[in-house]
Amino acid sequence: MGARIPDANTHLPEIQELAGTMVRAVGNGSVPTATTSLVYLRAGQIVGSTYQVMRHSADLRAAGESEARIAAVATWRDAPYFTDAERAALALTDAVFQPGARGRERVPDDLYLEVAGHFDDKAMATLMMVLASAGFWMNIALINRPAPVPA
Repeated sequence: MGARIPDANTHLPEIQELAGTMVRAVGNGSVPTATTSLVYLRAGQIVGSTYQVMRHSADLRAAGESEARIAAVATWRDAPYFTDAERAALALTDAVFQPGARGRERVPDDLYLEVAGHFDDKAMATLMMVLASAGFWMNIALINRPAPVPA
């Protein structure tokens, strides 16, 4: 089965304008492209979007990332393939996309401070936008269910 709405842009052309703005915002160079792609991949894994997982795995491969790093995103906490900054970004992704324990803040101060220890203010704002755009695209993929990118 193909996408439920084969060309959503026909019905809502503003999607492309919004997408372009988000791409420019997250691609400002303050967060490494590999980190951004790892975050998108992890978000896709958490929400269960085959399309997003396949797409961002393909992006990482095209950028020269190893199969070990790509595969280990699902188990990043105990995998030896990630920098401390990447681990912090992945921890933030988990916090944002996974339901928190009852009565517990999803992004507590200690996590924020850990991430901020690796990224300056511009990069933190960019990382926040990466997570916001990931949520935007994940929701579209979950609702519209586009066909996965071929492996």
